[in-house]
Amino acid sequence: MPRLPILDSDEEREQLLTESRRRARRILHGFIDFAFQGNVLEIAFGLILASMFTALVTSFVSDILLPPLSVLLPLNKNLEEKFAVLRAGPNQPYNTLKQAQDDGAVVMAYGFFLNRLLNFMGVGFSLYGLAAVYQCVSQDPIIKHTVKCRYCRKRINEKAQRCVNCSSWQDGREDVQPN
Repeated sequence: MPRLPILDSDEEREQLLTESRRRARRILHGFIDFAFQGNVLEIAFGLILASMFTALVTSFVSDILLPPLSVLLPLNKNLEEKFAVLRAGPNQPYNTLKQAQDDGAVVMAYGFFLNRLLNFMGVGFSLYGLAAVYQCVSQDPIIKHTVKCRYCRKRINEKAQRCVNCSSWQDGREDVQPN
């Protein structure tokens, strides 16, 4: 096993300590510069807002939207409680999903899946609406509309004059044949 060299003088020890401190300070300052950059703070703020927004939309879908839907459609119970028994346990029939799961039955909880799907769609449409309102109020585009390049067929910004992938002109000047 390799060993560290024995330091002969206090000067060498001091030099190593100084170098170690310099490297530790550099790592610390690099982390501080990274952590307090505008982009990192904006991402953290966005993630916090997104989690709160998701919780709000999930509550809206579960507590306000689905109960009237359960009354209007002939579901006879909350959508979350709908399930199908694939293989029954010893104590059947089951009135609730929890009873079936506690009995060891193999169940397909399609109501729970549909609830999650509605939550996902609710969050998606809400975020799209929020982005559209923000885009109307400010000049900063969030929703970037794209078209396919005429030559390489990859998606590019609809206002682009040249394709970023194949660098062809989008106004047709490459289609003109020289005489």
